[in-house]
Amino acid sequence: MTKADIVAEIAEGTGLERNEAQKAVEAFMTSIKISLTKGENVYLRGFGSFVVKERAEKTGRNISKNTTIIIPAHNIPSFKPAKTFVDEVKNKVVVK
Repeated sequence: MTKADIVAEIAEGTGLERNEAQKAVEAFMTSIKISLTKGENVYLRGFGSFVVKERAEKTGRNISKNTTIIIPAHNIPSFKPAKTFVDEVKNKVVVK
């Protein structure tokens, strides 16, 4: 499913015009991005949490030069689905 598919489903489900649904989806994603760049987590009950995770400093290897490099500590965005969401997917999606 793409963003265009989500916009189409929201427009159909709510009766909004397609461009209004697009603006709503864009605003939703922008607000999540802004919150995460501020270091604030976003919690959506029944759906999941968008959180900022800290990755510790670690040692890596540059294979082409055969040298060791230090990868500094950094933050990354992450999504953790809610338990009800996980259970629903487990029960409804058929294993291939």
